[in-house]
Amino acid sequence: METFLLFFVVGALAQAVDGALGMAYGVIANTVLLAFGVPPATASASVHVAKIFTGGASAASHVMHRNILWPLFWPLAAGGVLGGVLGAYVLTGVDGDRIKPFILGYLLLIGAWVLWRATRPMRPREMPPRLSGPLGLVGGFLDAIGGGGWGPTVTSTLVGAGADPRRAIGTVNTAELLVTSAISAAFLAALMSGRWAGGALEDHGAAIGGLIVGGLIAAPFAGAVTKRIPARQLTFAVGVLIVSLAAYQGLQLAGMVP
Repeated sequence: METFLLFFVVGALAQAVDGALGMAYGVIANTVLLAFGVPPATASASVHVAKIFTGGASAASHVMHRNILWPLFWPLAAGGVLGGVLGAYVLTGVDGDRIKPFILGYLLLIGAWVLWRATRPMRPREMPPRLSGPLGLVGGFLDAIGGGGWGPTVTSTLVGAGADPRRAIGTVNTAELLVTSAISAAFLAALMSGRWAGGALEDHGAAIGGLIVGGLIAAPFAGAVTKRIPARQLTFAVGVLIVSLAAYQGLQLAGMVP
């Protein structure tokens, strides 16, 4: 019960942040699971199972509040599904920690870029749909490898490119439902084929259940919160969050924090 309650709180806080800023559910939940000694592939699989449920509720909220850029949605989701399946295949056979320093370096640069944009005049622009497919491919791959990375990669890039933060967040969160479902299916296929031992997912049922229930409670408020926060403040918050998460994980890699 203690494990369930702990991850209930983690799931609720992570989804509240993710729904409002378009990122961090996977990163936060995955970081906590790893801190409890869960193997990387098992942690990523657990987070993606939970995100199917929380992502559905969050997506419904954003659709209801009309936070979606539909021309970007479909190529973004298609690229994300392809990249996510590829990332799951790689993670079940290769140590994902090898590329983590490169991911963190990218996020630090993107976070600094977003923070710089928050100080400039806000002129909303939309990324050409032809570029959203490759962006989704990269985001999906990083998400599967790290148990979280779709939002930090895709949302930060869209916001950094000048997209309206509210609609960028809504689009990314809604596409994430399809990406997460594909990644979860890829982990299941790897488990059934014998490529991956699975890491005893059933041993972490209480943690997964807590993440799901906590996230489901927080998810319905995502669209409303995002709709009410001014664009400049939302952009600044996205930048601070990216830099903070990347810096913390960098300190973890350096062995300076647990």
